[in-house]
Order: sequence, then structure tokens, then C-alpha cells
Amino acid sequence: MDAAVCNPFLGTSSSRCYVSSRPCVCPDLRGSSMRLSSEFFKVEIGRSERSLFQSSGKKPSPIIALASQTSVSDPFSTSSKNNYSDSSKKSNEAALILIRHGESLWNEKNLFTGSVDVPLTKKGVEEAIEAGKRISNIPVDMIYTSSLIRAQMTAMLAMTQHRQRKVPIILHDENERARTWSRIYSEETKKQSIPVITDWQLNERMYGELQGLNKQETAERYGKEQVHEWRRSYDIPPPNGESLEMCAQRAVMYFRNEIEPQLFAGKNVMIAAHGNSLRSIIMCLDKLTSQEVISLELSTGIPLLYIFKEGRYVRRGSPVGPTEAGVYAYTRTLAQYRQNLDEMSY
Repeated sequence: MDAAVCNPFLGTSSSRCYVSSRPCVCPDLRGSSMRLSSEFFKVEIGRSERSLFQSSGKKPSPIIALASQTSVSDPFSTSSKNNYSDSSKKSNEAALILIRHGESLWNEKNLFTGSVDVPLTKKGVEEAIEAGKRISNIPVDMIYTSSLIRAQMTAMLAMTQHRQRKVPIILHDENERARTWSRIYSEETKKQSIPVITDWQLNERMYGELQGLNKQETAERYGKEQVHEWRRSYDIPPPNGESLEMCAQRAVMYFRNEIEPQLFAGKNVMIAAHGNSLRSIIMCLDKLTSQEVISLELSTGIPLLYIFKEGRYVRRGSPVGPTEAGVYAYTRTLAQYRQNLDEMSY
């Protein structure tokens, strides 16, 4: 399907960024001019500069953001970075970690969860902590999560295990008071913090009228084939919900607009999100077709590691146990980072 999909969350149809049955065709935003800086992220679009966190608490329209070319600086620094078309930026190596949230209370009850905001189970908490142990030697400079608590809990719990011992801090943009009251006044404290950015575009696929229903009972009511089609097809949504294609449209656009510029700047990024939003991103990273992505399964609480270098993504699998040595042997940068952590612990 080559036409753009009208996503009810975006409120419009855009042919500028979509995921079709072919490999990812999202726009290349690497040669960019929109700048995020901060204490509180300011966005510079063309000649105008405005706060990303407006008094209304609303973020810029995804369509506006897409039309702009983007580059991003350190969220805890007021200094700007060079344009990402600079060849020295493209030579930077960065780690990209993807983690699907741990088991939620509705996963445990076998209910369709989608965009309903439910927390982790005890098992989910344990999975998040175990995920943190598996990435404890991989550098993390920025964290992106969805707006849902199960993804945010996973990110925060995972970072309690990290050896760099920096504190993840959720950036609040609800209103002017939220921004003012959450301001950090110590530069040293900022250096020991990791910004956590939450956004609904990384949310789980919205399951519409299936949300809250028991999966087994739904299959008995509508038939196993119909429910399987709603859950596993690429472009067929459940009643009043999102298809995987529609979820991919928003998740991949956000990744290209907001996260990829950070990787080009050499920032190491962790994304804690959901099965379908992460599958959408992996579809682009691994250049999967729509048929290949529907069979992709992601386990809860198991991190995936990619190395981003010279504009390319190389999948390194999950840094678990005995395979860890192979992961760190892959790049000199990661090996040096772990050596530095070891020396600091003595």
C-alpha cells in the first residue's frame, strides 16, 4: 500500500512520512536546522524561536515538526551543536537500546491493553530490573518513553541498575508552573542526570473497542481468525482502533524527527516503549517488509542493542550473559566505556 494512512491521532493524512509494504521510506532529517536546546528545550524553526513547552502544554504539531529539518543539542545544556550535515557528526558512534516494557497487570489478566494506562506486575518490575542489569555497561545519555506508566516504570527501574549511577529525570512540560517548579539549578547535578522524554507517539497501538476485553473471550465471540487478523495483520485495524501501519506512521515519524538527530550527535539513547511501537521502529532499522514485521515478536523486558555509525544501524542482539563479551568486542568505544566503569569501581 503506497498511499498514506489517515491516523485518527494525527488528525490528518500525510504522504510525507509513512511505512508501506516496502522498506522504510521516511524522510531523511539528518541535514537539519531545527534546534532543541535547553534547560527547557527551545525549538528554532526557520527564523522563529519558541519554547517547545508552550503555556498550553501542547507540543508542536507532528506535521509542523515533519516539515522542519531537525538537529538537537543536549537537553541539559544551553550550548548549541553544529549542523548534522557536518561530516564529523556522521562519524560518531552511538548506542541505541530498545526495551519493551515488563509485564503489565492487564498482560497478566490476558486483557487487550492498548492505550489504557496500567502499571507493571511484580513480575514486570523484576523484568525491568533484569533488563537494567543487561544494559548496565552500555552508555545512556538520553531516555525516551511513551506517555504510559508501564513504559516509564520500565525505564526508571532499569536505570537503577546502571553502573554510571546517573539519575533519570522526567522532563515535565504540562504548563509553565510544571517547568518552573521542576527546574534544576545546580550544573553539577545536571551532569549527573539523564533527561527522560515522554511522548504519546511512542504509545502502544490503540486497540479501539477491544481495549479491556479478555483475549480468549473475544476470540470466542468474533472467531479466532477475525481476532488474529485484527492483532497480526499490518493494515487492518480493530473496530475504532489503529492498525500496525497507523501505529508505525506516528512512531517512525517521531523516531526520525526527535530521536535520530540525537544519535547523529553521538548521544547514546534508550527507548522504553511497547510491542507495536517498537516493532514499527525495528521495521525501519532492519528494513523489514510489512509481511516480515507482523511475525516479529518482542519479549517483555529483553533489551535489544543497535550500534549507529555513519548513518547506519547494526543490530547486535540482546546483551545477555555470555554474549555480552561479543557485544562489547564489536566496537572500541563500548569496550573503552566498560573499561572506564571498571576503573571507577575500584
